[in-house]
Amino acid sequence: MDTDLLRTFLAVARHESFTAAAAELNLVQSTVTSRIKALEKALGARLLDRLPDGARLTDAGHRAVDHARTVLDAERRLIENTASTEPAGEVVVGAPESVCAYRLPKAVAALRREHPGLAVHLIPAGTRETFQGVLEGRFGLGLILDRAAAPRPLSLLPIGAEPIELVAAPDHPSTREEMTWPALAEHSYFLLEEGCGYSDEFVRELERHSPIRPWITRFGSIEAARSCAEAGLGLSVLPEVACADALRSHRLRALPHARPDAPLAFVLDERRWRSPAVDAITRTIAESFRTDR
Repeated sequence: MDTDLLRTFLAVARHESFTAAAAELNLVQSTVTSRIKALEKALGARLLDRLPDGARLTDAGHRAVDHARTVLDAERRLIENTASTEPAGEVVVGAPESVCAYRLPKAVAALRREHPGLAVHLIPAGTRETFQGVLEGRFGLGLILDRAAAPRPLSLLPIGAEPIELVAAPDHPSTREEMTWPALAEHSYFLLEEGCGYSDEFVRELERHSPIRPWITRFGSIEAARSCAEAGLGLSVLPEVACADALRSHRLRALPHARPDAPLAFVLDERRWRSPAVDAITRTIAESFRTDR
């Protein structure tokens, strides 16, 4: 069977759209349509219902998804095992924005020097998106900065822990207050978007311990959240590595309200073979994190 048909099917299933799948695969929509028809003919089953607002998996389509991923994984394993044991090829890594910005560049540079044939692509992603990306095979590897348990058949491989700080500008009123939950709830917050484990955990604690609902603005960029805190607009919860320079230069102040460290862990799919490329990436990232800490 032509595995391009399976790749196209998974793209349509993921986006629930022929148009979006065509854009992802850099194909014209008619090619996507013809590939889906060819796959359905080969399998003798209708895999997708074509609806006015997109495409939905049929019962047969749902059953086909995992099998399609298994076939594509076997294809990757065959190619990599036959070609060489040297780590090579492209691996997409989904990870929190702060990890992509502050922890991974050094590791990726080391990988490029040691394994010129290996290309690592970093995709900022929250915990839920990372789990989903690894499950669907869009990410060859994931990292999370979260206490969340991985859904089966995913597994977590711990690396270490990232210190988390509650920060504000040095002249912000919070720096002169007792750090009780009711007092904290009186202030505004600039946090990473939902799906950021340590931000979500802080919000849950804040809402659980105080009857006051604070004003919270969520950003997709850690730079935006930190900049708002530096400007004195409110407080933020950030990994220490993301605000270390601002703390040293006194643009921010860490408030005496202890935040638990956020565990950092790889996300792996136990159904899939770990290629030499994935092994090299996990090893280099773990070594880089231990060195930085």
